[in-house]
Amino acid sequence: MRAHAFFGIIRNMQKTTIKVGAFEVNCTILSWGDKAWIVDPGSEATRIAALLVKAGLTPEAILLTHAHFDHIGAVPGLQQRWPQLPVYVHKGDDMVLTHPLNSFPPDYPPIDRPKNIKDALTLNGENGVKVIETPGHTPGGVCYYFAEERLLLSGDTLFCGSIGRTDLPGGDFATLKESLKRLTALPDDTTVIPGHGVATSIGYEKDANPFLI
Repeated sequence: MRAHAFFGIIRNMQKTTIKVGAFEVNCTILSWGDKAWIVDPGSEATRIAALLVKAGLTPEAILLTHAHFDHIGAVPGLQQRWPQLPVYVHKGDDMVLTHPLNSFPPDYPPIDRPKNIKDALTLNGENGVKVIETPGHTPGGVCYYFAEERLLLSGDTLFCGSIGRTDLPGGDFATLKESLKRLTALPDDTTVIPGHGVATSIGYEKDANPFLI
């Protein structure tokens, strides 16, 4: 059974998170008025686009926490619908995007280099976001933090009770541990939406996650 989307109004920002694709990536749509950002559109471009249209939202950007195939699969379809849509990704993951091993056919075929790529770090300050560099799972992993809303989109850096794997090309456990220290400095009441699985909080993870204790 497909998990339902969940909706929440956070002060001036609305968020919608849905699970997409065989790997059930948490794709989050953040919106302000009729404008939206799409975070980690891993698959099901048609479904994501339909959700945006139904809500009367115009996407202004795709934000990637990292460039693994299960987080980028819907990028081509969304850019076909909105050709000028920029894709923000850290430069450290530039080679990951089109690496021949960065696919999982038939559900996740290799994709061409997306058009209109921009450096994720240039988003700092836009709509109140802070881009936190968190390499380790991939060389260019980032998290998106909204201080006013106490919201962190952690990608595959931090999960509820666990952390991202580091045995894939470009992964490094020691580097990831250093990245996690940056996240534990955030307020305990920060809600964390990870790349997979259920939402959690920084405080809970500091108390219960064996990799953070």
